[in-house]
Amino acid sequence: MTETKPAKRKLSLAGQIFIALIIAIIVGLLMQSHAEFAESYIKPFGTIFLNLIKFIVGPIVLFSIMAGIVSMKDIRKVGAIGGTTIVYYLCTTAFATAIGLFFGVMFRGSFPALTTTDLTYEAAEKTPFMDTIVNIFPQNFLAPIYEANMLQVIVMALILGFAANLLGEHTPKVTAGIETLNVLFMKAMEMILKLSPIGVFCLLCPVIAASGPAVIGSLAKVLLAAYLAYIAHVVVVYSAAVGGLGRTNPVKFFKGMAPAILFAFSSASSVGTLPINMGCCEKLGASKDVYSFVLPLGATINMDGTAIYQGICSIFIASCYGIQLTPTQMLTIVLTATLASIGTAGVPGAGMIMLALVLQSVGLPVEGIALVAGVDRIFDMGRTTVNITGDASCVMVVSNLLKKKLESWSASESAEDASSEE
Repeated sequence: MTETKPAKRKLSLAGQIFIALIIAIIVGLLMQSHAEFAESYIKPFGTIFLNLIKFIVGPIVLFSIMAGIVSMKDIRKVGAIGGTTIVYYLCTTAFATAIGLFFGVMFRGSFPALTTTDLTYEAAEKTPFMDTIVNIFPQNFLAPIYEANMLQVIVMALILGFAANLLGEHTPKVTAGIETLNVLFMKAMEMILKLSPIGVFCLLCPVIAASGPAVIGSLAKVLLAAYLAYIAHVVVVYSAAVGGLGRTNPVKFFKGMAPAILFAFSSASSVGTLPINMGCCEKLGASKDVYSFVLPLGATINMDGTAIYQGICSIFIASCYGIQLTPTQMLTIVLTATLASIGTAGVPGAGMIMLALVLQSVGLPVEGIALVAGVDRIFDMGRTTVNITGDASCVMVVSNLLKKKLESWSASESAEDASSEE
């Protein structure tokens, strides 16, 4: 009798990314004296991978939302999902800013006293409120996808999805085409994601080589405060939301989110992590109707990690200038950071623009951003991880809160389809 050898267990994507991340840190530390080489010859391969991810994100968002709408048919579904999502995002962002301020105040006495003379930082011009509203609506079919403007892509998908449902006898043909294109781009995404470990190594290694212990050391306490705040928000707020409102075991949730968390940490791009985040939410059992709409929206407007960063950096910059923030100013920071998060693009460095708005709202010198600009990438890795985890927590919460409604609407749609076929 011949014994059958047990099949070798394949290392999960999360495991592969984690190993790549550790190797990147080790190699990066060893290459500190050759940072230029890492920047010139290793980073380009990471950029290629990130470009591939960005290339697939636009079509994925467009066709997944369209496919969701043509399958939903009922506009009440979109309204319920969208309304619940925005309320959740605004609430968690307000909590995040408050947590950032709390940790900033706690660490204020131990923050380094950095010199503020000769600091220069040119803040981006503040976009008028009505311009922000106008910019949500696309004026070109290809530009939103090319520019990875997720809000405009979502608006396009909503318009085209609802239009497809109103085509009468042509609707089934168009629906089949949309679903086919959705499957096509999902398959392409699957192929690209197999390169994740290589991409993670090539993206992270040059960052570690350039921002070694010597650079990070001067702002170690500020970074520590930020990362403790990140962890506190994820562990306390998201665990409570996922467990209490989402009826999902938090341990199961974080374990399922591991591939997206590791990729977000190394790439510092919410939009770039979107395809992986979708896959994680699907495996966690979330409704496709929900995650195909909530995650793209979250990659654009949900910035909990960025909000924490605003709170910490506002306290740090104020202390460097010898300014004591009042409770009213802290409340202003919470409100400004919460509202400014809407429309902030999910790409590396977007938090700097938000920080300028927050500093201006309480009369702090915008030039103070130069104090943290040198290690912004290190901040960005953590805040992006919080951002995408918050997006996924919203998916679990909305899926559970609207479970009965979505099921009843789906049942009524199925009944309508059956009667129309007869």
